[in-house]
Amino acid sequence: MPRLVHLIRHGQSTFNAIQDVTGKDPMMFDAPLTPLGHEQAAARGKELAGNHYDLVITSPLTRAIQTARGIFGHGKPLVIDPLHREWVNWSCNVGRPATELSRDFPDLDFNHLEGNWWHVDGPVNENGIVCEPHSSLLARVAAFQAMLASHKEKRIAVIGHGDFFSQIVGYGMRNCECIEWARQ
Repeated sequence: MPRLVHLIRHGQSTFNAIQDVTGKDPMMFDAPLTPLGHEQAAARGKELAGNHYDLVITSPLTRAIQTARGIFGHGKPLVIDPLHREWVNWSCNVGRPATELSRDFPDLDFNHLEGNWWHVDGPVNENGIVCEPHSSLLARVAAFQAMLASHKEKRIAVIGHGDFFSQIVGYGMRNCECIEWARQ
């Protein structure tokens, strides 16, 4: 069987809903899903219900975890991995400490997340957000691809983010879009 990865962008977040209309950063840190985002995840879950995944990996950002839960429920263990977190250039891409995430998702393991697991060093934009250099994003993408290549699992679902995934697939994925990506 070929080794495949399903890259799944998170559902619509509260940040997306506002920013899509205004074009401005609404200053929503680690934005959760909207009701539409939850519906998108549930619909994607129905579409993927016949697939067997050996591994499900999600970003530690709330909207990705909520999307993973909406697709897979509580029956599939989730691996939380900050390597494929979103590129920090907007407020919604600033994460929260593991202790806060543990309160919201008590059944998941966040103990491996170190302090500020999101990007925190560098230039600050007009909204006071510390922006991650593109070179840092590209390094994380390469490290993430190497990490995936090292896994022995045949079918992996990865729930993540548009800017990160665009570096792999070459375009900006829609909310809750799923791309089947063949890996070496």
